[in-house]
Formats: sequence, C-alpha cells, structure tokens
Amino acid sequence: MLPSTSNYLLKNGRVPASLLEMKSIAPNAITVPTRQAENGFCAVDVEIAAGTIAQIIPTGTESLSQLRDIPVVDLHGGLVFPCFVDMHTHLDKGHIWERSPNPDGTFASAIEAVGADAQKNWNADDVYRRMQFGLKCSYAHGTKAIRTHIDSGGEQATVSLAVFAALQAEWRDRLILQAVSLVSLDYYLTPAGEKLADKIAQIGGILGGVAYMNPDLGKQLDRVFSLAKERGLNLDFHTDETDDPESVTLREVAKTAIRHEFVGQIICGHCCSLAVQPPELVTETIALVKKANIGIVSLPMCNLYLQDRQSGRTPRWRGVTLIHELKTAGILVTVASDNCRDPFYGFGDHDVLEVFNMSVRIAHLDRPWEDWPRTVTTTSADLMGLPNVGRIGVGLPADLILFKARNFSELLSRSQRDRTVLRQGREIDTTLPDYRELDDLLQEDSAVETASTQTKPADAG
Repeated sequence: MLPSTSNYLLKNGRVPASLLEMKSIAPNAITVPTRQAENGFCAVDVEIAAGTIAQIIPTGTESLSQLRDIPVVDLHGGLVFPCFVDMHTHLDKGHIWERSPNPDGTFASAIEAVGADAQKNWNADDVYRRMQFGLKCSYAHGTKAIRTHIDSGGEQATVSLAVFAALQAEWRDRLILQAVSLVSLDYYLTPAGEKLADKIAQIGGILGGVAYMNPDLGKQLDRVFSLAKERGLNLDFHTDETDDPESVTLREVAKTAIRHEFVGQIICGHCCSLAVQPPELVTETIALVKKANIGIVSLPMCNLYLQDRQSGRTPRWRGVTLIHELKTAGILVTVASDNCRDPFYGFGDHDVLEVFNMSVRIAHLDRPWEDWPRTVTTTSADLMGLPNVGRIGVGLPADLILFKARNFSELLSRSQRDRTVLRQGREIDTTLPDYRELDDLLQEDSAVETASTQTKPADAG
C-alpha cells in the first residue's frame, strides 16, 4: 500500500533501461547488479511529487530527496514499468464469444460469426457496454493508451463511432483512446466511403481498412491515400492476415505510400504472409516498408489462434510476421492484443503484460532481451503520436506499474495479478470487472444463427 500523500520516494526499483529517458539521469551514475546486467535494468529510486516524476536517482547514491521528510516505499528490487500502450484492438467486437462462438476456429468462420452477431445485436447499448467492459479491464491492468479498430460499414459506423466518442469523453482523464475505421478498401471507392472519411476526420480518428488481393487493389489504395491526404489523416491497415505467400498487400501499401509521397503515419497490422514468402520478395518488401516509413504491429496471440488451423491437424507455423528481420532493418515494430473473447480470438483479458509474455514465447523476444519491452510501451506510443506516454522520465506523469518481480524470468513466469498501478502517482483500484456484468447481453436466446459466407474480409479481426 502506497502512502496517501502526493510526495514520496519509490526506493530500490529496477527499470528496463530501454524504458528510461536517459536524459533524466546521468548514465555513468546508473548501477546495475551484475547478474541483471545482461537484461539491461537500471537500479533507481524515483521521487514522485504532485503526480509527476520529480527525480530519478541511482540507487545507493545520496540525494536531497532522501534527506527530506517524505515517505519512502521500498520496492526491494521490484520492476517499474511505464503504463502500457495497446495500439491494435477491436473493442467493438469484444466479449461476444458466449453468444457467437467460432464453430471451427477458422478465419472464415470468425468473419461469418461476427457479421451475423453485428447484424442482430450491435445496437448502441450492446456496443457501449461491451466496449466499456474492455476499457475497465485495460485500465485495471495498467494500460494508458488504446487504439481500437471500429467496424464502420453502413449504418454501423453511425452507431459504433458515436459510442466510441461517448466513451472517449467519459474516459479522457484515465485513458487515451484512438479510433480507426475498419472496412474493406473497396468501400472507399463509393460515396459512402468518402462520407466515412469525412466522419473520421470530424472525430480526429485514423483512416483504415482491410487490404486484400484483388484486381482493383491499386485503385483502392490510391483512393484511400488520396482521401487521407485531403483530410490530413493517418492510415492504419490490416494487411496479409493469411499464410498465402501470394498475398503481398504490405508491399502494395508501401509502393502506394512512396508514389503518393505520403507524410502521415502509416501502420500495417498482421503482415503474416511475409513469413512464408521467398527471401528475395521479403528483402524487397522490407526495403519498401522502410522507405515508406511504415510502422508494423504484430498480433501474435490472435494470429497463433487463427492461422494454419485445420480440423484434426496440428498447426505447422506460428502465424507471426518477421518481427526480428523488420526491427533489424530499422523499422518500428510493436505487438498488441487485437481481439478479445470474440470469434477471432476466444481468449484474452485486455492485459498487455499477457501480450508481451506470449509474444516473448511465440517470437523469441529474448536472448537477448534488448529493447523488446518498448514494443508494448515506448514504440507503440511513438507510432500513436504520444511522446509523453510509455516511458519513464523526470517531468513525465507518474503513470507507472510496480511489480514484485525483479527480473524478466520472474515477471513472465507468474500472472502478476498483484501488480500496483499508479496514475499520476496515486494507486488505483485494480479490481477487474465481473463477467456477470454482461450476462444479460449473452443469453442463449441472443445466440446468432450462421450467416451466409462472405467473399472478402470486410470484418477482419
């Protein structure tokens, strides 16, 4: 339990060096225990005053703050992280599993089940309550910023974007929320697509969509880039969420960005097929992505769940993109949670620590650890345009997560349900919402019947 005062010292903490703004502390004064050196932890004391980080002091050095009469909390070597950033989610789809499960776990069935559920159930109250539930989970786990893709075809855009705007206002003192429109790219060739771009501009959102291989892909991309440039919008695409090596939409997005000399931020999510393409195509694509300054977000949990799924057959691959190769090329790479308890991913709890934990296992983000913790904090914040989020430094808000774990092995071996979350230096209630809150939305009589098969991934996860 932390002191109730607004000024206190967190003593004997360990911060991953990659998450510490080094200008806040003299680098030559940082002490790192020998056995932790390979994992890059900085042993520090952190003074918090009026909700802000006032000082960061190398542990074991004398400072004025330690001479003042302020409470001291000994962390006993526990890890200190900045609050998390979850830059690719689908809050509007979340928590419908009980009424619309995925019958066989495939991508096609996920599209079918979500489409049917949306048609029958997605009124304003339903969407609001499920999104609110997801936000409660995220906040309790220590997330500060979330980007969510919102299914935006037809009248659903009016309903769901209005719900998003209401929640964004209600949570503005606790969470930074960003919205991305989600439609198949052919939608932008229609008058409705242009109206959607106007609506996204009005709410300060990001223009997005699902890129899939088709004869008109070039025309579709040219149109969405033009709409974004005319309105000063950033772009966020779903690309190549498949194990088909012939799917090269990531490459086509990069080519289009270069041709349009696009200066806004572009994010491409999934990019799974890059991992099964010939080396020469991979090299070409990565070079184009680098030139176009595209950021990549991998969604390891959802892709592990959906990719290479066939009944009665063990999957042969993990479904993730070439995270290491992209990062080595100097491309900003992040990981995020994606779907939660819906037909695209039947599990999850909006916990970014779980995302990082699973990503480490799936994509081998260890040995060495390097700066991989930035994939759920600093780098994600940078790609979302949030320069003061996802890092620890003097003058920044004291939005921190305190763990009893002292190293990565301890951090990623237990659930860390006993973490302490600070917002502006104050300990928050980390009690998770009860699933029973949604019971009346998920009764058996709300179960959706199977919808007709769609021919393109308009509702991709």
